[in-house]
Amino acid sequence: MMTCWEAISAYAFRSLGYGTRLLPQSDFTLCQQVTLIGSGMIWNLYFGAVALALGFVLAVGLAVAKSRRSPWARKPAEWFIFVFRGSPLFIQFFLAYEALVLLPRAGIEVAGITIETAWMTRAAAGALFVLFLNTAAYSAEIFHGALRSIPKGDLEAAEAYGLTGLARFRRIEWPTMLRLAWPAYTNEAIFLFHSTTLVFFSGFPAAQQRGDALYYANYFADKTFNPFIPYPIVAAFFIVLTLCIIGVFGVVNRRLNRHLPANTRTRLRLRPQIIR
Repeated sequence: MMTCWEAISAYAFRSLGYGTRLLPQSDFTLCQQVTLIGSGMIWNLYFGAVALALGFVLAVGLAVAKSRRSPWARKPAEWFIFVFRGSPLFIQFFLAYEALVLLPRAGIEVAGITIETAWMTRAAAGALFVLFLNTAAYSAEIFHGALRSIPKGDLEAAEAYGLTGLARFRRIEWPTMLRLAWPAYTNEAIFLFHSTTLVFFSGFPAAQQRGDALYYANYFADKTFNPFIPYPIVAAFFIVLTLCIIGVFGVVNRRLNRHLPANTRTRLRLRPQIIR
């Protein structure tokens, strides 16, 4: 039987392809379960962090487009947000996978250059793409609401000082939008990381048993017929991750509100979403 240190050395980075390739088959120890599930959390962190970063950029663009008077900018943003907020995330995973597997396996030729398509059906790319679009839609609605909540007096004062267009957005609308939207955006970030567990249930395969946290938890539950050890371990990892997110986003929130009196600053409140 492996010691705890041997289990950590063998499985700490197994989800990335490093260490022992063969999973334990019997005599499972608590240390092995914690280590392998923790290794799988690397993928959950990857999905959540990359989707959040890319989704933030797209969300700001969608929020600005939805606030425009021109229907050419407003309508596409409204429909994008409506479709991805109106449909379940699990269905989005399923439809995306079914669409990507229809692409030619040999690749697509564009201007004489063959573009590989096989990598798109892997979880690292396909599932990430779905999470990116989904969080962009939810975040865009949050930012759009913040843009509409900017005090009219601030905008009129900006016009009085001659600030228009990009200058007004950069100096007035952008910082105020972030300050007003940040508490709600923090909850979206938390739920996005929780949503990464759905990748396990989607059609996107885990290459060479290099799965996420729920992949390894399910493996141990199947082998031991006891789900009451691996799944609480997953829950514990996500609770710690949630506390880290609240801490990091709380620092940003205090930074955004540093110019306000202490009794008027917006505090972060965790409001779990039951249904996505």
